[in-house]
Amino acid sequence: MSRKPLDRRALFASGAAAALLAAAGVSAGPLPQRGGKLRLAVSGAARSDNWVSGDGLFMQVARQGLVYETLTEVAADGTLRGELATDWTSAENATVWTFDLRQGVTFHDGAPFTANDVVHSLAALGDVRALSRHRVQIALSAPEPALPFVLGRVAHIIRPAHASEIGIGTGLYRMRRFTAGQQLLASRVEMHWKDGQAGWFDQVELVSIPSATVRAQAMAEYLVDGADITDTSALKGIDGIAVLSGQAISRDIALPSTLGRGVFDDLRAPQRWWGA
Repeated sequence: MSRKPLDRRALFASGAAAALLAAAGVSAGPLPQRGGKLRLAVSGAARSDNWVSGDGLFMQVARQGLVYETLTEVAADGTLRGELATDWTSAENATVWTFDLRQGVTFHDGAPFTANDVVHSLAALGDVRALSRHRVQIALSAPEPALPFVLGRVAHIIRPAHASEIGIGTGLYRMRRFTAGQQLLASRVEMHWKDGQAGWFDQVELVSIPSATVRAQAMAEYLVDGADITDTSALKGIDGIAVLSGQAISRDIALPSTLGRGVFDDLRAPQRWWGA
């Protein structure tokens, strides 16, 4: 993992650093820095994967951690906040919900994000309709008080209505190269609405390594910066590698507070980590 220097004054002037870190769910420590490439060895990929089907860990991280966004997100500290939605209200015993959408957001192909994209993406939930260009209503068949939390899951990513199957999203990272069951290379989107909050690496590469033994070997040889490994006994005591909740990560990577969760329990991890 390599990185280039960052002028921290541009992002963390005066007392803004503490407020930003708190909002992002980041504990006290070195400030996040932009630059470098994050390399992750991930299980669960298949040659049949595409941007619509395939629910292994590889594609879940690719979708929610990099390319797409959801209406809401659960921050690293476990709190709920808006992502593509900025506000929401419920009525009729939590069966009818109204969401105000973030304005000025574009997909990776330059198309504007609107309520029609939400209607297209969430149609399976119930009666989803556009009330205006940036407001949607979701009417459910049964009460769901936890709907804002539910909408932060990878199953409810927002896809463009005009190109829903080809890996174009509004996320922090744009797909550059994708080989099903093997690799995803994604690069940071410039001028993203999350600038200064997340997306610290210039590039993120996901590599599919089905064998846990080989993933551990890749970590031990410093070929990757992180890997999901159930049995990390072979990595214990190796300088430069931290074993966290049955998963391994380079000590060159800094993490926000994760409340004791495993490294990849947070699918948005690649956009929340930075070079230490």
